[in-house]
Amino acid sequence: MFFSRATLPALLAATAVQAAPPPVSFQHEVLPVLTRQGCNAGTCHGSPSGKGGFALSLFAFDAAVDHASLTRDLLGRRVDMFNPELSLILRKPSTELAHRGGLKLPKGSPEYGILRDWIVQGVGMDSADAPPCEGIEVTPGTAVTLRWPVPVQQLRVTARFGDGSRRDITHLAQFTSSDEAIIEVDPAGRVIGRRRGQAAVMVRYLEYVAALPFTLVKPVPGFRWTNPSAANYVDTLVHAKLRELQFTPSGLCSDSEFLRRVHLDLTGMLPAAAEAAAFLANETPGKRARLIDTLLSSPEHAVFWAQRWGDLLRVSPTKLRPEGVEAMNRWLVNAMADNMPHDQFARALLTASGDTFVNAPANYFRAASSRDDALETTTQLFLGARLACAKCHNHPFDRWTQDHYYGMSAFFHRVQRTGVDKKKGGKGEVLVGTANEGEVIHPRTGRTMTPWLPGRGKVTVPKGIDRREIFADWLTRRDNPWFARTAANRIWAQLMGRGIVEPVDDFRGSNPPVNGPLLKALARDFAEHGFDRGHLLRVILNSRTYQASSRTEPGNVGDRILFSHFQPRLLTAEQLLDAVCRVTGMPEKFDDLPAGTRATALPSPQMSHAFLRAFGQPARTTACTCERATEPQLAQALEFLRGRLVHGKLESPDNRLQMALAAGNSDLEIVTELYWTALSRPPAPGELTVASRHIAQAADRATALADVCWAILNTNEFMFQN
Repeated sequence: MFFSRATLPALLAATAVQAAPPPVSFQHEVLPVLTRQGCNAGTCHGSPSGKGGFALSLFAFDAAVDHASLTRDLLGRRVDMFNPELSLILRKPSTELAHRGGLKLPKGSPEYGILRDWIVQGVGMDSADAPPCEGIEVTPGTAVTLRWPVPVQQLRVTARFGDGSRRDITHLAQFTSSDEAIIEVDPAGRVIGRRRGQAAVMVRYLEYVAALPFTLVKPVPGFRWTNPSAANYVDTLVHAKLRELQFTPSGLCSDSEFLRRVHLDLTGMLPAAAEAAAFLANETPGKRARLIDTLLSSPEHAVFWAQRWGDLLRVSPTKLRPEGVEAMNRWLVNAMADNMPHDQFARALLTASGDTFVNAPANYFRAASSRDDALETTTQLFLGARLACAKCHNHPFDRWTQDHYYGMSAFFHRVQRTGVDKKKGGKGEVLVGTANEGEVIHPRTGRTMTPWLPGRGKVTVPKGIDRREIFADWLTRRDNPWFARTAANRIWAQLMGRGIVEPVDDFRGSNPPVNGPLLKALARDFAEHGFDRGHLLRVILNSRTYQASSRTEPGNVGDRILFSHFQPRLLTAEQLLDAVCRVTGMPEKFDDLPAGTRATALPSPQMSHAFLRAFGQPARTTACTCERATEPQLAQALEFLRGRLVHGKLESPDNRLQMALAAGNSDLEIVTELYWTALSRPPAPGELTVASRHIAQAADRATALADVCWAILNTNEFMFQN
């Protein structure tokens, strides 16, 4: 084919246009590269003050600020359009110049090429009409099970754009593993299993986060499934997960272990010695189920579980005043005693108005003393979402964005808290109400935020309607997966010592449930039964899983999270204090409270009480369960070794031991009663022999008996729930 001189220039121009590389997108390519390399992470330039004078928005949530920081700050030295290789943004991370963060951008890497091309093309910003990214998809799109000997999976990430286009952005996405000892993932999205267990891979592209759960199955030599019986669906689903990962469940706990365990879980108290003896002597079928029903209907159960909710709702004099504490505690006890459905419980709190001394639920908004506090408390308690991170920037580990935060805060923006002046007869109460107007302004964009809900989007609220009512309607719907799931997980954790999602208030894709089908079944059952707390408690308590022994077997010794055996845990501060009081026969006296008040019935913290403080009683300053310390501490050991409380009760002339001696009881009778009271069982022959020998050899009988009692109080069997 021949061309004339006239057509040749046009042809060459057309060829040049076709050969020119497409412009590099700042938002969709440059920013993801910075995220992928860790440049805008919180530990690097994404920290609030940046690093080395160079600050970026955390994980690229503010493109305009990042563009200005790269192209205008430092007199524009970070980019050099005349000689791109001299740009600091290339020289520093490639370690051509000293870089405290080390090598992040090797020369010749695709990421280096993207940044260089962007500089060559004039460091442009995306045009206003460029189609935005609307989400990402990860392939495979469902939970993955990797099996030995080839536990490998390649991930692919696709971005969806506003114009309907889709692009493979695997090379631009950031991949991280929730547990690198189980699952490793390389920058190219190749997942490699390392050891048996479960973990999640989190994928990030711009503000979009997705997480994919992985299970690694590695054959265990000699593993054999024994088909243990199942009391209900809880056991069926727990056993299915154990069988998949090749763990064997422990056998059932003894009657004495069950009796003590369920009493502590439902009432916070040890069973009486006579009750323990009667339960062990009872051989009729179904006695465990009958005991569960009895305890659930007891006044002690309502009081103890009210205290648990008091922790979360920050019921304390510093927040609510003593009158508010009294009103709130009374309301919580009544709610637990009446088995108030959880949806009604949540609605009563979230829509409350009025005098905080008269309408107790209004104290919810006194404890949550600001719009943002109310939002963060509500989402943490009832959605299992820690939203605080999204206040200043997009959440680094979840799907929540700043827009979501301020869109949801619009539901609480109009709540008003008005103190009653003493001159008008006020006693420190607060009147909670709502205004008819007032909007949330996004602090970064200046936009007026329309109320927004997950799964529903922007919500139009008719004028004159309390926005909190709309929020409560959405929250408590039976098909709202967050509400039922979060409540079911909390109840499970209170009985089993850890949640199916742990921490219990940190639901996110990168923190998947250890048994997703189990959590889903519990949530569905809870919702289908009208959010009946008592029903769900009965289901879990009657399961073989709850009633499993805490003793491990060779087939489950490595399991800490799948509920193959009961996890021993230290009694709470209040439980332990009440237990010491019961064993010694010496009730504790608390400031400004009636004599005989139990620690597990305290309406608010006793912060001046050294024993309770040492064992982790929370001050109730946050709505997080993490405020209650659960790990053993040196101060706790000292309380039993040299503490005034324990030794004061053991040395009192009015304690159980002195009363038994005065009544003429024998050493055998006194020691046996101590074991029944403290451990819900009789002493073993060896224990009785050691105790008898010590008493016989002692110069003072009363002191020797106190030694025996002190030794029992210091055993793990007493201090831990087994």
